[in-house]
Amino acid sequence: MSGQSLLVPGEITPVRSVPGNIRRPEYVGKPAPKPYTGPEIQDADTIERMRIAGRIAAQAMEEAAKHIAPGVTTDELDRVAHEFMIDHGAYPSTLGYRGFPKSLCSSLNEVICHGIPDSTVLRDGDIVNLDVTAYINGVHGDNNATYLCGEVDEESRLLVERTRESLNRAIKAVRPGRQINVIGRVIESYAKRFGYGVVRDFTGHGINSSFHSGLIIPHYDSPQATTVMQPGMTFTIEPMLTLGTHEYDMWEDGWTVVTKDRKRTAQFEHTLVVTETGAEILTLP
Repeated sequence: MSGQSLLVPGEITPVRSVPGNIRRPEYVGKPAPKPYTGPEIQDADTIERMRIAGRIAAQAMEEAAKHIAPGVTTDELDRVAHEFMIDHGAYPSTLGYRGFPKSLCSSLNEVICHGIPDSTVLRDGDIVNLDVTAYINGVHGDNNATYLCGEVDEESRLLVERTRESLNRAIKAVRPGRQINVIGRVIESYAKRFGYGVVRDFTGHGINSSFHSGLIIPHYDSPQATTVMQPGMTFTIEPMLTLGTHEYDMWEDGWTVVTKDRKRTAQFEHTLVVTETGAEILTLP
């Protein structure tokens, strides 16, 4: 495993501005979003708008990822994604969500999720997860991926590759008429082949006009996840696999989640809509 030193919090720059003509989600400036009370099955117009949001989110993530290199700060990656979304008329969904101060989440090495971009400098051998969500035309599109920075050790490289594959396998398992727990069953059974931990307390979620609708998508085989998938349902799948335990600690910032044993972790995510025969990925660039 990589011999990198553990991460410590960096300095956070001031909140980036968003032009007044760009529509904000209702939760901006509030402590929490309103509970979602709408349907989990979306109409064709909503799904088409989500394709647009998803495409912008995917392109913004790609653009930020082009800048991943030793010596670059995570705050610089945030700037790139922020400006891309603004230039395309979208609001960065994480900015102001429950007080989150940045336009993407940057989670390195032992950070499972929700890392805050700051003055942290990327190092040769890091693995870097970028989580980008765009809000436009009243809907969200949410995706993330883990990237290699410079020369990465084999164990970490395989973790990233296999986490991506676990998402691909989970997407292929989506079918109308199946229960949600088939998704976690596929991910967990694949991860166990390599002795990886599967994070349980952070999950995929329903998404539409709401960033998190209340629908939960576990990445392990949960007997409680009995909701039946139906055409038009929109949600994310975002497995988080670890080289060790699935248990975690939280930094004092209230956002940054790290593995309890500080071993490395990777994540990949797409927003999907259930179709008559499977799933369509809405977060394609």
